Amino acid sequence: MKIMKELRDLPAEEMKSRLEEFKKELLKLNVEVATGANPSSPGKLKQTKKNIARILTLLNEKEVKNK
Repeated sequence: MKIMKELRDLPAEEMKSRLEEFKKELLKLNVEVATGANPSSPGKLKQTKKNIARILTLLNEKEVKNK
């Protein structure tokens, strides 16, 4: 879980910017699939969704910890 270790070390602002990047990437991949084109990397869609979920989980953990 190398990505989780990297994400845990980031400040909240950096995580939010990474979240936006992943969301933009997911949008591009979804458009690619919707147009009927073969995705350039089929596993990238699933991995991007998982990364978004990881970041949201870490942000929620930090929020709960601060309360």
